[in-house]
Amino acid sequence: MTAIDIATLGEDVPLLEAIRTTRAIRRLKPDPVPDALIRKVCEAGTFAPSGGNRQPWKFIAVTDPGRRRWVADRYRPIFLKYIQPAVELAEKDPDFPERKKKMQRAAIHLAEHLHEAPVHLFVAGWTRRGQAQDQALMPAVMNILLACRAVGLGASLTTLHRSFQKECDEWLGLPEGCPTTALIPIGWPIGKYGTPPRKPIDEVLFWNRFDAERESDVRQGGAA
Repeated sequence: MTAIDIATLGEDVPLLEAIRTTRAIRRLKPDPVPDALIRKVCEAGTFAPSGGNRQPWKFIAVTDPGRRRWVADRYRPIFLKYIQPAVELAEKDPDFPERKKKMQRAAIHLAEHLHEAPVHLFVAGWTRRGQAQDQALMPAVMNILLACRAVGLGASLTTLHRSFQKECDEWLGLPEGCPTTALIPIGWPIGKYGTPPRKPIDEVLFWNRFDAERESDVRQGGAA
């Protein structure tokens, strides 16, 4: 892929279409991703809003195979232990939704093949008054996910690395006061983007005041 291709790639994808079809892609090919393309999606992250335009974000793209395996070896056992109760529930419950089983299988696949994902993109940011700025960093993460969708890369958001965050942040060379918030595995997708299942907008949109009675009916399955 040439520099010219990367410069124009994804520029014609309609915004609302990208928003509606940016689902988590957890099955990734091991094929390398050009550095220039990672630079492009990270640049999209820098256009996110932040309070006072502080722009606290830092992006660390881990592409070295040995370093990716270091992350994967720590991530895998934590995730498999975390998801095991849900897997057991799915196996016992004959009415457990198939779409949720599919999500479980995809998440397990990512954990077991994380070392193969060609890019582990960590999003970190300077704290403010001693507090992590997740509220500033998550819009940048969303911009990156949308940019990945636009250029044809697969990506998903995980924060499970926070289970070994101190060790991970030191290993990444991050200074005190600049912790990681998110890990985004990125690569060429196995499968394709599409519209994820979502509740109808009229179930979650209220006008002027929250309607507790309507919400109760929805939760009980008595109203659309």
